Amino acid sequence: MADDVRFVSSSIKVPPFSPLFESQSHAGSHSLLSSIQLKSRCRFAILPFNINFNLRFNPLPANFISEFVRNPPFFRHNIKSRLHNRLLMKAPLFCSATLALALSDGEPRSESKQSKGGEESDALVEYKGDDSGSVAQSKTVSSSRVAEEERVLISEVLVRNKDGEELERKDLEAEALTALKASRANSALTVREVKEDVHRIIASGYFMSCMPVAVDTRDGIRLIFQVEPNQEFRGLVCEGANVLPAKFVEDAFRDGYGKVVNIRHLDEIIKSIDGWYMERGLFGMVSGVDILSGGIVKLQVSEAEVNNITIRFLDKTGEPTVGKTRPQTILRQLTTKKGQVYSMIQGKRDADTVLAMGVMDDVSIIPQPASDTGKVDLTMNVVERKSGGGISGGGGISSGITSGPLAGLIGSIAIYHKNLFGRNQKLNLSLERGQIDSIFKLNYTDPWIEGDDKRTSRSIMIQNSRTPGTLVHGNQPDNNHLTIGCITAGIEYSRPLRPKWNGTAGLIFQRAGAHDEKGNPVIRDFFGSPLTASGNTHDDMLLAKLESVYSSSGDPGSSMFVFNMDQGIPVSPEWLVFNRVNARARQIVALGPARFLVCLSGGHVHGKFPPHEAFPIGGTNSVRGYEEGAVGSGGSYLVGSGEISFPVIGPLEGAVFADYGTDIGSGSAVPGDPAGARNKPGSGYGYGVGIRLDSPLGPLRLEYAFNDQRTGRFHFGIGLRN
Repeated sequence: MADDVRFVSSSIKVPPFSPLFESQSHAGSHSLLSSIQLKSRCRFAILPFNINFNLRFNPLPANFISEFVRNPPFFRHNIKSRLHNRLLMKAPLFCSATLALALSDGEPRSESKQSKGGEESDALVEYKGDDSGSVAQSKTVSSSRVAEEERVLISEVLVRNKDGEELERKDLEAEALTALKASRANSALTVREVKEDVHRIIASGYFMSCMPVAVDTRDGIRLIFQVEPNQEFRGLVCEGANVLPAKFVEDAFRDGYGKVVNIRHLDEIIKSIDGWYMERGLFGMVSGVDILSGGIVKLQVSEAEVNNITIRFLDKTGEPTVGKTRPQTILRQLTTKKGQVYSMIQGKRDADTVLAMGVMDDVSIIPQPASDTGKVDLTMNVVERKSGGGISGGGGISSGITSGPLAGLIGSIAIYHKNLFGRNQKLNLSLERGQIDSIFKLNYTDPWIEGDDKRTSRSIMIQNSRTPGTLVHGNQPDNNHLTIGCITAGIEYSRPLRPKWNGTAGLIFQRAGAHDEKGNPVIRDFFGSPLTASGNTHDDMLLAKLESVYSSSGDPGSSMFVFNMDQGIPVSPEWLVFNRVNARARQIVALGPARFLVCLSGGHVHGKFPPHEAFPIGGTNSVRGYEEGAVGSGGSYLVGSGEISFPVIGPLEGAVFADYGTDIGSGSAVPGDPAGARNKPGSGYGYGVGIRLDSPLGPLRLEYAFNDQRTGRFHFGIGLRN
């Protein structure tokens, strides 16, 4: 290049240039370096500029909570986008707006710099910047763009450290060279292309700064990218993470020990940490990252803890009103407590729990920032029902009546109150009446005993019932119907044992005996089999009850396991003493759009027990294809069922099924052997098809099944099989 040509650049203020990554506008202006860094024999130079990362940032907790609460998806996206930009862009780019070639004053123009008309080329544009960021130019803006796009031939491209020496780590040099796109040996470059390559080196994530320097050598222009690598990762400090597992963070950084910190990899780790909070619906995120001296990475985590929880009663129009339910009765239902990191998932469960109390029409939780403390206040808005009590009526079909569907029809009426004393205590008085069945029941339930911290409920029950005796004894040959009359009174306590497990313990008194159609006591049936264990007109017993229930979820169609045991207590010599255990399980497996349902149940009774307490086998919820109790009735039993259901149209489903049941040869263990007297087979199977229809009462089941005796029978049921 001719000695009479000199290079002029100016100090101006420009917005950051980022062709590769989206960036948000930065407030304020930044002065550019005004000097040209020249190396030996330099005749061409690019104004040096740096891109530096400032990883420390810490948004105000209050702003964080407020933004999250107002629009969680947008907040997450906003924070993640802002974090991504901060990690990749960090600080505005310091660079010159143009690089211009100019003739020296008083020297003849080079022929190459003359226009065809002999006049001086107007490519020379000189910029001068002022403190306000404005630009004064002697030519048009289009001239500056032309100057900026002028190309200069580069003979060699190198990567060096900030002192111009070779990098100690060749792998980092290779990373920088690989990131280059335009800058290649023997290529003609513009200032813009060099800027873009600087961005690419920084975007590789391994370097905290990059400065391009042009050096004129005897072989041509040498372009050197002087880089400053990040520190090697030597340790981690994480502050503010109270619920984030330490192992999760340690595993995320484990592979980076001893390696140069890569900003992109660090960004991925931060995204994974933020994702951990989002998956669990927690108000938390990484709010600050800093690389300390010695290669120590410091993470600042912000977690919004619950500061206060208040209950606000609203009327149907959304206006504040006075509630009947005690606020403490509602608050104790919540698993979200003061001092916990707020979880939206947990909050939704709490809202569902309060709604399940049965005294609210609508429940919602509104989180709001608690001043500038970095915490969150929760307001639960509840709309109470107009009255906690009422009268209801309904109907059904008894599964124990086999003489025809109309004979099994039952009507019911109930008077109830679901919120006694504003404590969600429930009182229910109900009557069910059919041609044969009748049940009168008084039940009081306190779903959570006051002062108990284990969520223990208490239920007191008094019941007088009359049910068909056909399940065990069948219809009498003389067409007389036996009924079992039973007076029951008891108290039960229930509480959660473990997640998804619930336990019940109780004490129940029972007096039971058989009656004919006229209501007269009967102690033997048509075949001479006893109807009571004591030989009297009725049997008295005091039973200690234990029950444990597992449910995979609150969905009625979920997997389930139930185990219960009754033990007779010898309060009086004439009172019955026996032990009865019973278990049943249900598992549902998805097979594409279809579902496979498996049900197993079994039980055993030992001791002096009344015949009507035997286990009946056969019927709608046992072995389909048989009448109720027609397979057998024994002191032990085992029933298994398999069913595949599949969608047909809308809420309608089809099903195919097969059942098997047996009394395991225990029919003779029942006093009087009523099953043997009636020639029940003791075991049998059934198979058939059916349809399912969802309804407010649960799945309605209509089925037709054949048994192993080649006879068929319709069955109707409500709900899934137990």
